[in-house]
Amino acid sequence: MLGSDLLTPVSGSTKTAKPQKELLCKNKGAVARGRRTEGGFVVFKDSTAVVAERSSAGTQHPYVVALRKKLVQDRTLVESEGFFVFTKDTEFDSPSAAAAVIHGGGANGLTAWKDANGKSLKELEEG
Repeated sequence: MLGSDLLTPVSGSTKTAKPQKELLCKNKGAVARGRRTEGGFVVFKDSTAVVAERSSAGTQHPYVVALRKKLVQDRTLVESEGFFVFTKDTEFDSPSAAAAVIHGGGANGLTAWKDANGKSLKELEEG
């Protein structure tokens, strides 16, 4: 996974056929806003992510650690007031990749992303 292109720029990405509703991913005070796209999942500018990685992240989810490091190095994520803040809209290859960056370790994006009523992405897509 380290050589994978887990991150693609939002500019130039194709729009989905029908508008997708805004979803939230919350973890330990961090709140991210995003939306499903044709290419994966976009996390919106000014969303937050936890700074501390889960203890299992390095051994069980090294791609998450690598991706977070890349996002910090290119200043997509900057630390502010105890959280990482997204400096621009950022598209990931899946809802799970986006949620994992926000959670600081592995995450199931289908259950981590929820609408304002608490309905998960999985429930919305099944429904």
